[in-house]
Amino acid sequence: QVYDSGCCDSILLELREYLPKYFGVWSPPTAPNDTYLKLEDVTRKFNKPCIMDVKIGQKSYDPYASAEKIQQQVSKYPLMEEIGFLVLGMRVYHVSSDSYETQNQHYGRSLTKETVKDGISKFFHNGYCLRKDAIAASIRKIEKILEWFEGQEQLNFYASSLLFVYEGLCQATTVRLSDVTLAEKRGVPKGLLSGGDILEYNNNIHVINSTENGKIEASVSKGLSKFYALHKKAYSKRHHSQLSLKVENLEQDNVWKSSTCITQEHLNGNVIPQLEKVFCHMPAETKESANVEVRMIDFAHVFPSNTKDEGYIYGLKNLITVLQNILDN
Repeated sequence: QVYDSGCCDSILLELREYLPKYFGVWSPPTAPNDTYLKLEDVTRKFNKPCIMDVKIGQKSYDPYASAEKIQQQVSKYPLMEEIGFLVLGMRVYHVSSDSYETQNQHYGRSLTKETVKDGISKFFHNGYCLRKDAIAASIRKIEKILEWFEGQEQLNFYASSLLFVYEGLCQATTVRLSDVTLAEKRGVPKGLLSGGDILEYNNNIHVINSTENGKIEASVSKGLSKFYALHKKAYSKRHHSQLSLKVENLEQDNVWKSSTCITQEHLNGNVIPQLEKVFCHMPAETKESANVEVRMIDFAHVFPSNTKDEGYIYGLKNLITVLQNILDN
């Protein structure tokens, strides 16, 4: 109906924006009586697609389901009505190991009200850091789908899902950090540290994507550790409490910029995790969206209605709240 050439329903035409494209039906030559929907591969444009399937709604059974079917569906995830969504599976690319971590539906069904936030956040963690840019972009996509549901009263969806896809090859791990500068010199006397140590001014960070798996070279770690050891010494002697750290990527029209402060106590830890947080915790308000897709999938149980789909709306709102909490915290 949605992709019919004669479709003139504005609600259905708008729905096209949130579905995988439909290319008709297809039957394999070996089984001509078997008919399949031919749908767009939403992951096709991604290098390292991270994928998550989330069932949306308070009920995963339709209005005509038998009592046995209802009991079967409720028993699979009793919290569905309260939480409003269920993680059916995910596949997450980990930059550090150049491999994927997968979770199946049993993982999603193990999540409770208390653990669902951490369970969802796992999808946005690439082994180095939390991809806040992908979370923010996902929220914006869900909000558009929510707007559609708030504006239509002709269809109700049961046991339908949202498919999330984002680019796992995080820009922060592939960018040439020769274009990244540390604005570290403002609080230190030029040339000399108070302890007599000479501050080398050739310490632009060079993190190069020379390895295919995106690992940071050991020499970088060694150099940065020495660099921060010097600064820690200088700051502790001069009683400076903060080091302003500004990171800018000058490539691709300044796709992302990030600023943060690392306090003295933070410098007591490993500097590499601190820098990874700077590189990957991109601000949510970044104008350029991360490469993210959120599409509605699975329509075996869609029914005509004359009311808003309150169950689906509840699930969308709750999912947005969880994602916003992950972003804020």
